[in-house]
Amino acid sequence: MLPLALLPVLLLAACAQPGTVEVTDQTDQGGARTNYRPDEVVLRIEHLGGFVSPRTLATRLPVVSVYGDGRVISDGPVILVYPGPALPNLLERRIGVTELNRLVAMAVEAGVGSETDYGTPPVTDLPETRFTVSTTDGVRTTTVYALEVDKGLTAEQVAARQKLRDLQNALTDLPTTLGADAAGEERPYEPTALAAVTSPYVGAEEGLEQPEIAWPGPALPGEPLGSLPDLRCLTVTGDDLAAVLEAAAGANTLTPWVWEGERWLVAFRPLLPDESSCADLHK
Repeated sequence: MLPLALLPVLLLAACAQPGTVEVTDQTDQGGARTNYRPDEVVLRIEHLGGFVSPRTLATRLPVVSVYGDGRVISDGPVILVYPGPALPNLLERRIGVTELNRLVAMAVEAGVGSETDYGTPPVTDLPETRFTVSTTDGVRTTTVYALEVDKGLTAEQVAARQKLRDLQNALTDLPTTLGADAAGEERPYEPTALAAVTSPYVGAEEGLEQPEIAWPGPALPGEPLGSLPDLRCLTVTGDDLAAVLEAAAGANTLTPWVWEGERWLVAFRPLLPDESSCADLHK
């Protein structure tokens, strides 16, 4: 007969499934706080760098962000057309405190903020993936280069990466992770501010010409955007926001926007609850 002390361990092992993140006691590793601010980032996964254009770097959105009031904001499905829609398809859902605490525990268990060797695959030009979780021990982060690549790594490094990949899958599929009811209803994210990243219009390739749209917002082109070459940015809020969103809903990524006789390319980046201006795009 097995000792009674071993039964809980065996039961946990029996319940574990491949591709999931198991939650254990987090007492000595930091768990969820009880005083998150509504707009505070509790969990976030984002991509950094990679061989992409400066415009993409400036307007890239996190893969998923979880906030102190239970809001979860992530990318929605993207239609495979070119040129694509001018506005990104951001979706929002809301989870409860119990579910929020569970996600924090999953992130800590997956190794976010730990001193783990993830290795560096022998590949170039791929982005890093940064995981952030706010716990009772402070804000913990882990950044891994080329997360999906296991080439040239040890078995231990691959296993550590798999824990983070499982966490990413769990956070981007909350109905499966938490259950459909606990995950909350999904709806379009409605920003209270929008960053418009601009550059001079240089014309489209033959066959990709797009109709012009009069710019309905604040004066273009905006202020220089950090050290990114040839890019400017302006923050759209208030009454201007509604007008710009309405116009952008009928535009695409190659639409020429006309302001005082000049044409501009405009890339739209909805600002998230923890962001307030163009300065948040180039930290």
